[in-house]
Amino acid sequence: MGVIAVANQKGGVGKTTTVINFGAALAALDRKVAIVDLDPQANATSGLGLSRREAPPNSYSVLLGGSVVGAFRPTGFPNLSLLPSTRDLVGAEIELIGVQDRERQLRSALEGLRREAEFILVDCPPALSLLTINALTAADSLLVPVQTEYFALEGVSELMDTVERVRHSFNPALFIEGIILTLYDERTNLARQVGEDIRRHLGSLVYDAVIPRNIRLAEAPSFGKPVLSHDIKSSGAQAYIDLAREFLRRRAK
Repeated sequence: MGVIAVANQKGGVGKTTTVINFGAALAALDRKVAIVDLDPQANATSGLGLSRREAPPNSYSVLLGGSVVGAFRPTGFPNLSLLPSTRDLVGAEIELIGVQDRERQLRSALEGLRREAEFILVDCPPALSLLTINALTAADSLLVPVQTEYFALEGVSELMDTVERVRHSFNPALFIEGIILTLYDERTNLARQVGEDIRRHLGSLVYDAVIPRNIRLAEAPSFGKPVLSHDIKSSGAQAYIDLAREFLRRRAK
C-alpha cells in the first residue's frame, strides 16, 4: 500500500517509461494501481492513450485545490488508472507561490484518493522543482530509475541530498523504496561497469531486475499503451514483470 514517487533530477533515465510499465506490471499481478502524472510534459498521459488537453480533474486542478471526484481515469489496461497531466501544469509553480503550505498541496489531495488504489505512482518532472517537492512530500517512498552511464551516481547523490532536505522540512517518514537500473545494454563494458559501481555503492537498495534497452519499450508510448499490451513477449515487458514481482517480494518481507 502507499504513494510512491518515481523521480530522478536527471532527465532521459527512463522515468516515465518505468512509471507506465512498472504500474502496468503491478496491475497485471492483480494490484490496483493509479498513476499521477505530475510532469508538465504529460508523457505518462499520452503514453497511456489520454489527451494532454484532458478537462479537469487533472493534476493541475487537483494541485490547486480543485475537486478530486472522478480524478482517476481508466486507461484501458485492467486495474490501471491515471490522473492526467496538462500543459497548464507549467504555470502551477507560479500560482502556488502565495498559497499556504504550497509544498503539501498534493499530499492533501491524495489523502482523499488513497483508498482508490493499492499503489499510487507519481511521475515527477526531471528537475528539482516545487512539483517534485510536492511529490516527495506526498509520498511514502521514492523509487529511483538510474541509467547505466557515467555521472549516474552523481545524479543519485544529488537526489539523496534533496530527499534529506524534504525529510527534514516536510516528510520525515519518506524512505528510499529502491534503485532501478534502466536503459541497460549488456553488450557494452560501460553499462556493466556502471551497474557494478552502483551496486557497490548502494547495495541492497538496487533491484536485481534490470530494464534493458528495448525497441518495443520505445515504441509502446506511440501506441498509447504499456509494453505489456504492445508486446508482452518482449524483453522490456518481461523485465518490468520481473521488477514488479521483486518489488512485491521485498514488500512482503
